[in-house]
Amino acid sequence: MSVKEIKAFSDKARADQALAEKLKACEKVREVIALGKESGFSFIEDALYPPNEPQFREEQLSEKMAKALLRA
Repeated sequence: MSVKEIKAFSDKARADQALAEKLKACEKVREVIALGKESGFSFIEDALYPPNEPQFREEQLSEKMAKALLRA
């Protein structure tokens, strides 16, 4: 549920092209959380949003998710 879990998921998505493509296709936070769970990670929605440190890079996310999760 921690930011460390989100970072680990993000790192795995950077290393795994298939997972990266699935993450990029996510248009809703629920989809990101479900994909994380499917990949063995557990985190809550609140941990994804600012003011928490962003754990994803803009190029990893769909445009919609980047706006939601990487806003300042």
